Amino acid sequence: MKIKGINNEIEGVLFDMDGLLVNSEELYWQANIQAARKAGLKMPADLYLQLVGASATSMADFYKNYFQNDQQKREFIQQTDDLVWQWTDEGKLKLQPGVQATLDYLQKCKIPMAIVTSNTEQVVEHNLWVTGTRNYFYFHLNAADVKNNRVNPKPAPDIYLLAAEKMALPKKNLLAFEDSSSGLQAAVNAGIKCVMIPDLVPATKEDLKIATFIRSSFKDFLAKI
Repeated sequence: MKIKGINNEIEGVLFDMDGLLVNSEELYWQANIQAARKAGLKMPADLYLQLVGASATSMADFYKNYFQNDQQKREFIQQTDDLVWQWTDEGKLKLQPGVQATLDYLQKCKIPMAIVTSNTEQVVEHNLWVTGTRNYFYFHLNAADVKNNRVNPKPAPDIYLLAAEKMALPKKNLLAFEDSSSGLQAAVNAGIKCVMIPDLVPATKEDLKIATFIRSSFKDFLAKI
């Protein structure tokens, strides 16, 4: 498949999930606010935005600053995850604008697709089932691949290198889509071209330098290929 502005043929596409394919970052943000309020934690309402796509080190610093012990941290995470799961079942999880049309277009072009995410396999499967998109993807890499020490988390390139290996395609013929700076860096560090479609957090100056394209939405991407 030829895409305007990219020299190589694109033969495979890799997608992040949260905040890119689905509006889950917004749900996690609101769930964080509710969980913090319930736990009596004095967190700024916009703190979650600073953690979108955060590295493992940044997340560790966040937990250290706001939680007295591991149990308090686990309870906060569980409450957040439970709320997002509930809202997903209630129909609040939606595909981002233009995603369905993009998946249909790539499928029509016979381009294999996969998901490369830091979320859990259970959440990925749940989201795919709720949105009716499971059959579009050949495979997905998720948090289990990170926790089992198969790969380092984004922005390390590991998960994209593993995805390229599973795709059995040259990296020059792959295209990634990401919404966060750390995800973009992971793809680029792996030698894979990446289109950034920011969600809650705008693109940085560094993002503008390294992204193949920055697009406002998948609708915008489709309109320009």
